[in-house]
Amino acid sequence: MKYMKYIFVLCNTLLLLSACSEAVPPESGPGSQTDEGGATTDSSMDSGKRVLRIGMSQYPATLHPTIENMVAKYYALGMLNRSITSFDADWNLVCNLCVTLPTIENGLAVLEKTPDGEDGMAVTFTLPENATWGDGTPLTASDLHFAWRVGRNTKTGANGIEFYRRTYAFEVVDEHTFVLHLNKVVFNYNQVRLLYPLPRHLEEAIFDEDPYEYRHRTTYNSDAINPGLWFGPYIISEMAQGSFLRLVRNPHWYGKRPYFDEIELRSIQNTAAMEANILSGTIDMIAGELGLTLDQALSFQKRHGEKYNVIFKPGLMYEHIDLNLDNPILADIRVRQAIMYAIDRQVISDQLFSGMQPVAHSSVSPLGTNAAENITHYSHDPEVAARLLNEAGWSRFKDGIRVNADNAPLRLEIMTTAGDKTRELVEQVLQNQLKQIGIDLRIKNEAARVFFGQTTRQREFSALAMYAWSSAPNLVPRTTLHSSEIPTSSNNFAGQNYSGINIPEMDKLIEDIEQELDAAKRAPMWERIQQIYTEEIAVMPLYWRSNPFILPKWLKGLRPTGHLDATTLRIEDWTREE
Repeated sequence: MKYMKYIFVLCNTLLLLSACSEAVPPESGPGSQTDEGGATTDSSMDSGKRVLRIGMSQYPATLHPTIENMVAKYYALGMLNRSITSFDADWNLVCNLCVTLPTIENGLAVLEKTPDGEDGMAVTFTLPENATWGDGTPLTASDLHFAWRVGRNTKTGANGIEFYRRTYAFEVVDEHTFVLHLNKVVFNYNQVRLLYPLPRHLEEAIFDEDPYEYRHRTTYNSDAINPGLWFGPYIISEMAQGSFLRLVRNPHWYGKRPYFDEIELRSIQNTAAMEANILSGTIDMIAGELGLTLDQALSFQKRHGEKYNVIFKPGLMYEHIDLNLDNPILADIRVRQAIMYAIDRQVISDQLFSGMQPVAHSSVSPLGTNAAENITHYSHDPEVAARLLNEAGWSRFKDGIRVNADNAPLRLEIMTTAGDKTRELVEQVLQNQLKQIGIDLRIKNEAARVFFGQTTRQREFSALAMYAWSSAPNLVPRTTLHSSEIPTSSNNFAGQNYSGINIPEMDKLIEDIEQELDAAKRAPMWERIQQIYTEEIAVMPLYWRSNPFILPKWLKGLRPTGHLDATTLRIEDWTREE
């Protein structure tokens, strides 16, 4: 096939780009050093300080805990703040900012009636008594109550709309105890992953003045080095927008003392330059969540694997393409299905990733317990693709591109994060594959901060947006598939249903599955969700990602999770082998 040769040429071009990239020189003065072989030497002990320098491919668009979704933000927040609960590296739900995980069995979660007489729940959480903000102000239940008010106000545009709809009342029992009152019975009642405390003493006046403008005026944007914003093991001491964050130990941290005095997060958006930086000693490690692409990591391992620990962690992150259903071309299901039949995802997996990133057939990972087999599988079939396009009215050609009855070309635009060489390579492969059936695919990429902070969030991409979703174990896909989660100006662009999916049956399944406590009864609902997902193909699944962690030999205690919750949530366990 023509495009297999095309992939081969592009792959060799990518390797040449990686090898020829200029390294960013180490900073002057005390800093990282390299040995003659290029491996980073003991930079964690520079100038008597224990410093860890981490390279990542994105910079957070905002550091506000509950506004906007971006992996880079949550990677940083793992060291600065903590949500109430999270999943650990063994995929168990655990407390971050609670003393005991509430369950029906231990009596901290109970069934109750709502004021309207409906079945609901009351879930009680207790905060650690010595939790303190970085400026010394005690962290109390009132900070959680304020955060709940911020999220519940639809003008704010906060993440997790449904959590705030569901939690109809927040009861402050005392300084360290609060009760969430839910208006329905749900199986994931104790998964409070999106509720982060907000410092009431710094943020409340700003929020109350103008909730709609709060996302722009928040102290998290105007003064992120204010220690009163943070209560985790670290606080921010210095930052340069789009470039780096420097973290130092939080003197008021109530938990286990972290080993490193300083953590430096460096944003290196060009993934080829990322490799050059670790070899030059500018950084000590590359974050698996946001670092080298798998093909680069495989090449790196062959050339430098004896000097670093290279870990490949399969998990719940999948690369996909959101299709903007407001686009009249993509509104036709036959065109969407034709695109799926036209692309060869298996060739992409085999040629670019040595088969280590398997084809994704839906949004539910085969590593979990809810993956269904009885769903539509799209094999590479250009003949079927051509027939579907003919049926959709794109049967004539002009200069090799299909046109409709009005002589308008079948032209679409694809966007992704600029500087990510593998994504750019995949785009070119897709462009070539779609050209074979007469679709003109144009590439327009943006910096990750703009792409995630504005373009996808406000649904400003005209046709296709390629990026990755990371999920938590058994996470119900409400935010990405339910119609109430479509971002609009009226909800200040909250929600993650960027495609604009509006399918009543999907909405009901999501609502029903959340309220079913019996896992066995949830199974057929999970299957039907995946069937609709693959039949409608409003989102095109590409492949399941395996995250490569490039670590120095001396770093111990880092455990890749393979899911949405970052490794940095256990930063206090990271240490240096003496």
